[in-house]
Amino acid sequence: MIAFVRGNFVRKSPAQVIVDVNGVGYELQISLNTYSHISNSATGQLLTYLHITENAQTLFGFFEQEEKDLFLQLISVSGVGAATARMMLSGMKPDEIVKAILQGNAKLLESIKGIGRKTAERLILELKDKVGKIGGSGNIPSGGAFVTPEQDAVNALMALGIAKPVAEAAIKKVQKTDNITLEELIKTALKNL
Repeated sequence: MIAFVRGNFVRKSPAQVIVDVNGVGYELQISLNTYSHISNSATGQLLTYLHITENAQTLFGFFEQEEKDLFLQLISVSGVGAATARMMLSGMKPDEIVKAILQGNAKLLESIKGIGRKTAERLILELKDKVGKIGGSGNIPSGGAFVTPEQDAVNALMALGIAKPVAEAAIKKVQKTDNITLEELIKTALKNL
């Protein structure tokens, strides 16, 4: 098992990062939460989880142990896959998800794309006693190409499984707000889907 990767961040997007580790490039799927921590870094270390399915092997990266632990708890719930768990961690911060589960706030969990009423209730039921113990394929532009924050946001939403026209429409709605960061743009778009 790969516990972590440390190296140069060759390419970054809000949903994916490629880490050069001594000449080997590892493609990691990341949440918006992790991206916000590494967006201004050229090098670093990410904790990893290798998700193996019948059709793919996907490496997920996490900035903090708490986020990785929560991801593992989320995917242990029936009906919540790795893509949905990443979507949850992109829509809300890990501590916000934990707080919503502990408080039994199904409505807040339902505000995340892909989480319906039954899944929200199942998350609360199955994880309420567990989360208190927690310590707290994207489109990558070719090198040198200028990509606007809006394009980055659309690419991130598409990497999370949202159709391009829907992603573009959501970004256009949110884009009218001045002085909004890329992370805020994506989070707000996710809430408005």
